[in-house]
Amino acid sequence: MNYTKPPDKERFYDQVWVLVRQIPNGRVATYGQIAKLIPQPADISDEDYRTSAARWVGLAMAECPADVPWHRVINSQGKISQRTGAGQHKALLESEGVLFANERINLKLYQWSGSESEDELRQGELF
Repeated sequence: MNYTKPPDKERFYDQVWVLVRQIPNGRVATYGQIAKLIPQPADISDEDYRTSAARWVGLAMAECPADVPWHRVINSQGKISQRTGAGQHKALLESEGVLFANERINLKLYQWSGSESEDELRQGELF
């Protein structure tokens, strides 16, 4: 059974927003990456979580509070998903120094590791 929304929507969305607030300026994460960092609800099967959680992250981003840097979440291809606001999405990332090539972001360069300290080390900011 695929779920159209998480069983505990409020809790899931809050977990998404906490994580997205941690993505540093000039970095990105994918919907699926965020989903993997959130604990799987006990009442959801592994398969249902695997097939639905990235979509749930997208739903959470569509409803996020103003203090969540929504523009730092992109799809697994390194692209901005086509929807209203896609132009603003790209402009915000470019203003943070994220470069696009053929409408795609190089995830090897810009993807957040999930840990601020690891990202700083990778960027050489701590040396």
